[in-house]
Amino acid sequence: MNSDNQFSPAYKWYALFVLYLGYVVNFVDRQILSILLESIRQDLQFNDLQLGLLGGLAFAIFYATLGIPIAMLADRKNRVKILSAAMVVWSIMTAVCGLANNFITLLLARIGVGVGEAGASPPSHSLISDYFPSSTRATALSIYSLGIPVGSFIGTTVGGWGADELGWRNTFFLVGIPGVLVALLVLLTLREPPRGMSDREQQSPMQANTDNAQETSAPSWKTVSNFLWSKKSFRHLSIGAGLHAFVSYGATNWNPSFLQRVFNMSATETGYWLGLVFFIGAIGTFLGGFLGDKLSDRTGDKRWYFWIPAISLILMVPLQLGAYLAPTAMLAIYILFPISIFSGMYLGPSFAMTQGLVTLRMRAVAAAILLFVLNIIGMGLGPTLVGWLSDLLMPYSGEESIRYALSISVALNGWSAIHFLLGAKYLRQDLEDTERQNLERDRVSA
Repeated sequence: MNSDNQFSPAYKWYALFVLYLGYVVNFVDRQILSILLESIRQDLQFNDLQLGLLGGLAFAIFYATLGIPIAMLADRKNRVKILSAAMVVWSIMTAVCGLANNFITLLLARIGVGVGEAGASPPSHSLISDYFPSSTRATALSIYSLGIPVGSFIGTTVGGWGADELGWRNTFFLVGIPGVLVALLVLLTLREPPRGMSDREQQSPMQANTDNAQETSAPSWKTVSNFLWSKKSFRHLSIGAGLHAFVSYGATNWNPSFLQRVFNMSATETGYWLGLVFFIGAIGTFLGGFLGDKLSDRTGDKRWYFWIPAISLILMVPLQLGAYLAPTAMLAIYILFPISIFSGMYLGPSFAMTQGLVTLRMRAVAAAILLFVLNIIGMGLGPTLVGWLSDLLMPYSGEESIRYALSISVALNGWSAIHFLLGAKYLRQDLEDTERQNLERDRVSA
């Protein structure tokens, strides 16, 4: 596209909806495993460490590490094509999970899902940042992030019903194939925006011409990572997000098993209630970015993007302990509703500030670097170590070991909140430094 006016406001919101829909499919295919874990355990006789590896490291290592080279490609090539191809890969590999007959074959299939899903968020974040200016970017990224609770809701609800009615293998087939259709929608209806389009609308002609001239070159991942890591605010943001993700992914992976083992709930009943919990969580996912935009705009203080996650994390700790130590299933479920709202409030602010701390040609790689830290600590270690801890505790507490393993993991949310509070101290200066570097670049280029 050669001119920005080819993208009407209505089209930009349509594009955001399509990207959101792709993220819904992403989390349906990612979340489906957790509700099927007990069926898989009984059929293939896996222990909790093996189940944790399937939902953790097996997926996260490839998902996180491949995200960086794919993001580098997205900063140079057509992001729409990269995203649609990635969707086809992860959708097909989800269906292939239904063909597994032992730990190794299911492990390899899950690795395939991780390889495909590595191409989801970095191109999407970069596209959204070009469609929407900084004043509404956190809100747009929060809307995109609604794919997490909505996709988890669909995956958990459909998966619970499928586990009881269709069997775990057919359930993988059921949720895997529709993603190919969404991939076609992305490929055929989304248009690639000019790099920095939303920023250029707010720039002087000289700045816009400078960015146009630089569109053909993008910095290496090492340059971007060094640039980001020089920002103290980003260091604390990435560590804080990773620690919270450890707790969040551990809970997401093991909450179904917690309810089924401790309270003898069926897969269908578990899927129904946890699906509602995820759906309600969409409120927090949207509110995090929306409140960040509104409060920072009203007060002129960007630190709200860090304070909102910190506040939500502090409130979560006693609630999570109450849920996992609850004497009845329904009390645990009721407490999980507010937890799900607080849990997603860090997403929009974290993604928006990562985009705000870099220049426009760094955006996809910057998103991938944050996701790398977040997913290696969170998605990789959370489910795996909770499963390992459950195995250690099982000789002493039987099937209730998962209850205590999850309770122990909750402490990391308090640690996470500390990093967000520390990061807020450095945010203003880091944003000013980035702006000054951009102005210096424009002056030299001119």
